[in-house]
Amino acid sequence: MRIYPETFTFLKDIADNNNREWFMAHKDEHDRAKENVIEFAGELIKELSKVDPNLDASLDPKKAVLRIYRDIRFSPDKTPYKNNFGIGKLTSGKNVMHIGYYMHVQPGASFIAGGSWMPENDQLKKIRQEIDYNADALKAVVDEPEFKQLFGEFRKQEQLKTVPQGYSADNENIGLLKLKSFVAEHSFTDKEMMTEGIVQKIATICSKLYPLNVFLKNAVS
Repeated sequence: MRIYPETFTFLKDIADNNNREWFMAHKDEHDRAKENVIEFAGELIKELSKVDPNLDASLDPKKAVLRIYRDIRFSPDKTPYKNNFGIGKLTSGKNVMHIGYYMHVQPGASFIAGGSWMPENDQLKKIRQEIDYNADALKAVVDEPEFKQLFGEFRKQEQLKTVPQGYSADNENIGLLKLKSFVAEHSFTDKEMMTEGIVQKIATICSKLYPLNVFLKNAVS
């Protein structure tokens, strides 16, 4: 299973023609591209469930593929359609809806991500508390050489400009405690995404994300 060239072509075209008239005239192309991504999501769910036993292998891939329609109600950008397909709802267990995996399919910008993006305040407090109590467990994951090679420096995500309440600036783990998100991502070229075996490659990479999700899940449970 792979992403077909026609899917990337559709996404490139809608980026250049982001209006309802063009979309309705090319709806068949959208439907074929979406079906490709749904099939891709089905294989990805199957492979990820082998890596992460907490991920529901029976998840309907149709429900995992996000809508292409943008929510423009509160956005200054009024273009109606996304120029990508997202595969979400790949959560790492029950009651941890913000901890899991996300697959992004976009020409020149495809990636797999894991962890927790901008957790809500109650979860954020629990994660910071776990870091304060058990930072060595997280550092053993994110400072591991292969993790850094695949995902880069974990601490270079967006951080608070000030010290979080309840912690001191001289805390040895302040770089982790100031994080607003706890996400790692790995990018893929279009050529990689269009090559057979890419789903298995993504799953192998996610095996390195799994320990991060375990740490976060334990923190909020």
